Amino acid sequence: MANKFEATLERWVFNSRWLLAPFFIGLLLAIAALLIKFVQAFVKLALGVVTQSVTDNDMIIDILTLVDGALIGALLLIIGFSGYENFVSKIGTGEHEDRPAWMGKVGFSDLKIKLMGAIVAISAVELLKAFINVEDYSRQVLGWKVGIHLTFVISGVLFAVTDRLTEHRGSR
Repeated sequence: MANKFEATLERWVFNSRWLLAPFFIGLLLAIAALLIKFVQAFVKLALGVVTQSVTDNDMIIDILTLVDGALIGALLLIIGFSGYENFVSKIGTGEHEDRPAWMGKVGFSDLKIKLMGAIVAISAVELLKAFINVEDYSRQVLGWKVGIHLTFVISGVLFAVTDRLTEHRGSR
């Protein structure tokens, strides 16, 4: 009786991983929403260039906004794919020629580092945008932006050091 109960409970716990699938599907659908915003920003930039109504600074800001969108899209894809494969089920693409090399190889630790790296990159882009339009920001706001960026950088370094120490300790 106890073994049957335990087997049923374990099957339920194991199958509960599928409750995470909608989260990862939602992240992948968010890429579609991001794509719409990306296209809008690109059309705005292209029209500004064609009509010559965009300043050099505005053009750089618009391009950095596009870079930001691409970084966020890549981040969502990595989290969606890796999270699904790590926590729900393997994605059955076999040896498809377009299968990303990192797919199936990004563990939770790698995912944290990739996530932190993307956050630092996005923060750096936002900081660069602020510095290009420095006259639009008070010293206090710029100070906060720098402080937040440095917090992300330090957190990323600490994540990497912690993972390295854990990895080194596990290889003994």
